[in-house]
Amino acid sequence: MIIKYNPKLKLIARKLRKNSTKTEIYLWNELKNKKLIGYAFKRQKPIGNYIVDFFAPKLNLIIEIDGITHDFKIDSDNIRQDFLQSLSLTLLRFSDSDVKHNLDAVLISIKDWIDKNQ
Repeated sequence: MIIKYNPKLKLIARKLRKNSTKTEIYLWNELKNKKLIGYAFKRQKPIGNYIVDFFAPKLNLIIEIDGITHDFKIDSDNIRQDFLQSLSLTLLRFSDSDVKHNLDAVLISIKDWIDKNQ
């Protein structure tokens, strides 16, 4: 499936990759180079008019890390999620705290989803 994106987001995504949060780096270190069950993930991937934290194209899977700022934009997050799901993409959301303090459980959750849906 070809997923279109707003080309204006390409430069923003590149900046986000260069200025990743510590939490994004923790998770990226576990996802990059097909470390997770052999699937490739992309980081800060533009999709439509949005940029997602991590995307596995072969799985149609998006992984989002929700920091404290997400507490204040629930409505816009719901609109964003509805759009992404309309493209037959699945979103797995994890809190910033879970990734920082319980990375093994986050990875197990992702692996479980992959096992059930591949």
